[in-house]
Amino acid sequence: MTISQRGDLFDPLCPTRQLLDRIGTKWTSMTVKVLAEAAPGEVRFGELRRRIPGISQKMLSATLQSLVRDGLVARRVEPTVPPHVHYRLTELGLSLDAVLAALRAWAEQHVAAIEGNNRLADRPARQPEHEEARSGTER
Repeated sequence: MTISQRGDLFDPLCPTRQLLDRIGTKWTSMTVKVLAEAAPGEVRFGELRRRIPGISQKMLSATLQSLVRDGLVARRVEPTVPPHVHYRLTELGLSLDAVLAALRAWAEQHVAAIEGNNRLADRPARQPEHEEARSGTER
């Protein structure tokens, strides 16, 4: 696919869809946010794990590997025992942070309305009065 071509998001093999699958996760969003807050500095693996509540070591490792592979994050290893591994956003990663920040702002602005809609949708449906009366007498 050339830069001028657009992908078909409904095709599972579409490169744009595959990229959106990788960058659209909550763990990617949180990892990018933590790294953006430290930019242009670096953050070690353990600090990332402490700053992202609920993420497992395995999930953080997989998220970082994906971000490094995509060129969104740079990884630097200090040859110590044990090795110290540092991560930072690349320029491409910083451009992704701007997009994710807009998405987070939208979510924060609309979360109350969406939670209200969820509460309404999750309420049990009321039976019409004539059905309630019948159900009480037919046993």
